[in-house]
Amino acid sequence: MPEQETPAHAPAQQSPGGVREVKSAARTVELLEVLAARGDRPARLRELAEELGVPRSSMYALLQTLIDRGWVRTDTTGSLYGIGIHALLTGTSYLDSDPRVRAARPFLDEASEALGETIHLARLDGTDVVYLATRESHEYLRTFSRVGRRLPAHAGALGKALLAEDPRRLPAGELAQLTPHTHTDAASLAADLAGVRARGYAIDREEGVLGIAGFGFALRCDEPAVDAVSCSVPVARLTEEHERRIVAVMQEIRTKIEAVAVRASGGAQWKT
Repeated sequence: MPEQETPAHAPAQQSPGGVREVKSAARTVELLEVLAARGDRPARLRELAEELGVPRSSMYALLQTLIDRGWVRTDTTGSLYGIGIHALLTGTSYLDSDPRVRAARPFLDEASEALGETIHLARLDGTDVVYLATRESHEYLRTFSRVGRRLPAHAGALGKALLAEDPRRLPAGELAQLTPHTHTDAASLAADLAGVRARGYAIDREEGVLGIAGFGFALRCDEPAVDAVSCSVPVARLTEEHERRIVAVMQEIRTKIEAVAVRASGGAQWKT
């Protein structure tokens, strides 16, 4: 039996704004998100068609269109597919056009210079945080912190600093466990977030990555905050004195970023 497209009269989904979703656009975005999530694992036509519930013929046509436009790439056999270079170009444009990222960059450099540790700027996206900028320590390099990477918000200092800003952000259901120290239930996470609010910053002790501790500070430029900065350090060299130094420097950096971010936020007021 030939493959059948979804009937034209099938009810269309609506966006949160009440506008009817454009099925072809939604399918394109879903495909790009699937390819991006696979990282260095290219996909075959059959896998993509099955995952998105699309006939192979339609998926093949969509892939070829995106290959022609640079959003998808294929191997020499034409049987494997991955994310294309135009996704990188668009992501870079997002960072270059964001006034808060631009405002924060010199202060991320300042924190890195003062502490000699890895410094991050991240943004909350649903129940994840997405890294927008990173200054790596010369002492250790970790691929988990690269720009564009997303991690569950409950499993690190950046995310917990932002979840604590609004109780309605508490994730529902079972929480993914990244290490033996990750919160796996809402009750323990809620208790931790209460401590974050009382303390004024979040602490992550090997909850996202074994051997790494983090200290996260929400940037209160929005209500509630959507961006945060953090400092990550190997637990092997985290003394009480060094921890106090990290907290003092990062609190000062937060204050400086908040001051300039307000002045730098002219122009379009983007929804995050």
